[in-house]
Amino acid sequence: MPEMCLPIRITGIRSLPALLLLVASTALGGCSGGDFGRTRGDFRNDDMHRWLGAEATGSVGLTASQFQLTENERQLRDLAYPLIEPPHSRPAWKSVFGDYQPLPSPWRQKVVFDRTTYGRALIDEPHRSHTSRYQQLIEDVRNDIVRFEPFFASAARVIELDRKRNASLKMVSELSPREQADAVARMEENTLILQWVQQCLERRISSYRWALERLVIQTPDNIAADADRLIGELAAQTANPPLAAQPVIGRAVTVKG
Repeated sequence: MPEMCLPIRITGIRSLPALLLLVASTALGGCSGGDFGRTRGDFRNDDMHRWLGAEATGSVGLTASQFQLTENERQLRDLAYPLIEPPHSRPAWKSVFGDYQPLPSPWRQKVVFDRTTYGRALIDEPHRSHTSRYQQLIEDVRNDIVRFEPFFASAARVIELDRKRNASLKMVSELSPREQADAVARMEENTLILQWVQQCLERRISSYRWALERLVIQTPDNIAADADRLIGELAAQTANPPLAAQPVIGRAVTVKG
């Protein structure tokens, strides 16, 4: 029988804020994520985004590295995930309760990108006014712009250290084939994650533009100009990233939209 979240009898609490804090912490700690009565084992941990490297390399037929993640590599994956996850794909309450799902890389043949998905969800989702749809679009684009620089700054550190790692391989004494393979695999992981984010940014821009075009013809509003300006800013950043990874699989997949 699954373990349930049982009611708690609270005594000695005289302050309403203290009571609310205790109830909230109990609810999140005892019933977080998964189905009711079952706590997700991967709800939060330092390496919760480690799977990104294994998915990226595995999707192109390469083997993932067995090396532990460095702090820089862990940060790279943490900053990559919000740009890889489709925008506005989870309601806020699901994010709070740990509805976390690994995602397939763009190199999976079964992955088909539909630029209309985001816009259809934005338009179909109930809103109190038509301007709130524009505001949601603006917020999603602005979030990507805010995330852009920290991610690429982190990627630059990781790629620079990988260059030094690659140069050091020739000088390591008694380097085993396993160590060589793991070092190369980790460099491939890091490069592919950078490519993955670059491609997702292209997809997001395509989706944002489709959504804005539909909003303009369905519910025209002057606020559309603000959304268009922000989308253009994100597109300009994406077209000229501060760091461009060289493909490690012989080609880089681009998104047409």
